[in-house]
Amino acid sequence: MSSIPTATRRRVLQALGVSTAAVAGCAQAPGAETEQTAERTTPQEPAMTQAKSTDVDRIAADPTDIPDPIDRSEPTTHSIEMTTKEQVAEVEPGVTYTYMTFDGQVPGPLIRVRRGDTVELTVTNEESNSMPHNIDLHAVRGTGGGAEASMVTPGQTKTFRFKATYPGAFIYHCAVPNMDMHISSGMFGMILVEPKDGLPEVDHEFYFGQHELYTKGEAGEEGHHDFDIESMKAEDPTYVLMNGEKYAITPDRYGSPSIKTGETARVYFVTGGPNLDSSFHPIGSVWDEVWQQGAIAGPANKFVQTTPVKPGSCAIATLHAEVPGPIKLVDHALSRVARKGMLAIINREGPKNPEVFEPEA
Repeated sequence: MSSIPTATRRRVLQALGVSTAAVAGCAQAPGAETEQTAERTTPQEPAMTQAKSTDVDRIAADPTDIPDPIDRSEPTTHSIEMTTKEQVAEVEPGVTYTYMTFDGQVPGPLIRVRRGDTVELTVTNEESNSMPHNIDLHAVRGTGGGAEASMVTPGQTKTFRFKATYPGAFIYHCAVPNMDMHISSGMFGMILVEPKDGLPEVDHEFYFGQHELYTKGEAGEEGHHDFDIESMKAEDPTYVLMNGEKYAITPDRYGSPSIKTGETARVYFVTGGPNLDSSFHPIGSVWDEVWQQGAIAGPANKFVQTTPVKPGSCAIATLHAEVPGPIKLVDHALSRVARKGMLAIINREGPKNPEVFEPEA
């Protein structure tokens, strides 16, 4: 199957505001806007197949779908149920992939508890699945982070219990053999363990996750993309994605969350990997505060331009809006933005503030 024409791909990038010129103000890669067809390579064998019918319209997690901050002083017990699902969805229009997920979204649902709480976690492997799955939570002091206790085959359910003994933002992920394939296909998320005194109040909270997708075929090549283990071994992804799909959280896809000028926002960010670091940066702002590794028991770094987030780790970051306009959340390895899909947008709405920024001075 032929690739999408270069001119069409360029128009899509420009419409999204993610051409090299658009991400400029950060960096510019010479020649990126005049990409040559010769740079593209022939897809690996076997040849691409037709795009499959999708099981769901959307795999990208809604960044605003977050449990409310905890407003209590005593510990409690949470009964949480999660279902592993293998589902065909679009990476971008015309490109399908068979994802593996927790509860049908990438990243999986944000679990929110308080230090000292007990969690009773039930994991069900949907009967129609083809593989075993489990969950390893970095917030668990126990064998495999719960992986052995939660190993389930298709149609099976298991429950285990753990106490959240330390605060922070921690990844959870599938940890069966070939776990890198399962994580790459979408099986990761975040568990937030709030400190006993809670977190500082903000106006908004958002949840994002980055991971790599390794497929047979090229980014943008229409058809069904099968997983490619050789590309994964080489750590050469086809896509690098925010919330599981190319440019999912942008105005031209599912829409972008908004904050008003004068408001504050906290961003929870998890890097599933399985292989690449993220250089997490808000174009058009800086992070007012960053708790690296999600280590909220310690002090935050202040006014951070780009924070490294390792695969299998998290960050908690805050920002505020002083002027209107988009904040583009990117991995500052910018080829991943322009060519592999790594972008989300938070809109700032409100009156202009020429004392801070005057675009027509």
